[in-house]
Amino acid sequence: MKSICRTLGWVMAVVLVAAASASAKPGYGTISGVVLDPSGTPQMGASVWLYSEDSGGRAVVQILSDPYGAFLTAHLKAGKYAVRVSVAGFLPTIERHVAVMSNLTTLLRVQVESVFSSLDTLRRKSDAPAADDDWKWVLRSSAATRTILQWDATGKDVFSTATLSSELPNQERPRALVEVSNGALRPGSVSNLSGAPATAVSYDQRVGRKGHMLFAGQMSYDREGEGSFASVWLPTGDAGSGPETIFVWRQMKFGGASMKFQAMRLDHTEQFLLSDRVSLRAGAEFLRAGMIASTFSIRPHAQLNASLAPGLMASFLVAANPPSEQWGRTGALESAIDELDSLPPVLFRNGSPVMEGGWHEEISAKRKTGSHGVLEVAAFHDSSRNQAIFGAGSTTSPEFVQDVFSNAFLYDGGNSSSWGTRAAYRQKLSDDLEVAAIYAWAGALSPAGDLNTTSSDLRNSFANSYHHSLAARVSGKIPRSGTQFSASYKWVDGTVLSRMDQFGEATYQMDPNLHLSIRQPLPGLSGRWEAMADFSNVLAQGYVTVNGSDSRIMLVPILRSFRGGVSFQF
Repeated sequence: MKSICRTLGWVMAVVLVAAASASAKPGYGTISGVVLDPSGTPQMGASVWLYSEDSGGRAVVQILSDPYGAFLTAHLKAGKYAVRVSVAGFLPTIERHVAVMSNLTTLLRVQVESVFSSLDTLRRKSDAPAADDDWKWVLRSSAATRTILQWDATGKDVFSTATLSSELPNQERPRALVEVSNGALRPGSVSNLSGAPATAVSYDQRVGRKGHMLFAGQMSYDREGEGSFASVWLPTGDAGSGPETIFVWRQMKFGGASMKFQAMRLDHTEQFLLSDRVSLRAGAEFLRAGMIASTFSIRPHAQLNASLAPGLMASFLVAANPPSEQWGRTGALESAIDELDSLPPVLFRNGSPVMEGGWHEEISAKRKTGSHGVLEVAAFHDSSRNQAIFGAGSTTSPEFVQDVFSNAFLYDGGNSSSWGTRAAYRQKLSDDLEVAAIYAWAGALSPAGDLNTTSSDLRNSFANSYHHSLAARVSGKIPRSGTQFSASYKWVDGTVLSRMDQFGEATYQMDPNLHLSIRQPLPGLSGRWEAMADFSNVLAQGYVTVNGSDSRIMLVPILRSFRGGVSFQF
């Protein structure tokens, strides 16, 4: 009897030790889910990817759903995961912050949506707060920002640009964008979008492990035979850390539909890290445009950045003037659509087409102030040729490039050369609010007496003169409604006909006079629907009257205009 009890005691001890040992080992969890369409029908063969949010978005599992739409994963470490589901004929769906716990199964129901499904079906929202950089927004109606210095949370200097992939990780960012809008970014230029309603579509195709190929196209409803195409090749997946190749093609009918305008742009840029404190971004673009006759141009550009001390950076920039529209855009899909507008204005001189151009040389220093402020001082030189002057009205002169669908036009203001200085300050007040202020002293084309179209050459009445300017901008996001807004105003001392310190305007996203921009997410709609509205020169300031024998026209650095519409990302 004693031997039996002794044996039972040893067996119980072994069982307790094994149980304790098993409980000490970290267990694995599982995710069991089902993929359904809006009607509740299971979807067989759905591709399911799991990304570990604790490991920076690394893909850990890829499986397919069974004939009943079900899928099951095993041996998942405890933590949070993002689940991405893709089914042919449906929009990709992402479920974020899915918690997995040891020795437990997490149940998940994924509903995929089609483009034509009910728009009031809401995708499951996460209770997690938005990313820290959700407040960022780059105005679509302003010239692009160029490379700037940013500081991370540790205070370390970081060479950075507003990259194309800054919004979402590569695995989770939207793949396509459809945008329906009305209006133009530069009214009056035949190389730009017309004021008629148009639809633009962009697509992000991943190539290899890191590369991305972006495509964009645009179609106008009012202009027969008009269209444009753009492609962006990013071998490293990021425009700010590697090479970038851009191709743009545009075609439209012009001059009462009797002539056809065609333009092409090819740009290649490389990034070089010369040391841990010095980087160089350099490249060149080839431009060709024309109607009856053609003109072309080769324009190199380069920017050298050097970190002189903690919180202090110097830059030297040489580029074509005006700045290219694509520099510094945020959001891959928006950037691809913006490339459609990256062609320079095309004008007429002595009966032949010419393109606005020139050179801009600038040396600047940026200093960090506090934890979220940046102070910049710069000196620059602008050398412009065939400078575009915008205007409104109607004239029969062949040197005024008239927009067939509006009263806007372009005029070749001739050549100019000037020096300038700039002092600017940018401060991030909170995650949802940023302010900026800028002072500049620079040259611009101004009237030299009365302007009259009956003179032998109107541009002889233009003179380059120096002016002071002050500008301020506030931008942010309203937390509850998600409304993204930006408002800026630039005051110029005296009368000017051309843009003043255009690179400074591009860097800090400020247009002359009063500018407003609004982006409003539309509630109750699947995916990412947004209504957008951009108002340029709201108060119609800066117009200069030009008298003529047959009519009166107006010249202005920037026309009063509106651009609005809706966009949908998925």
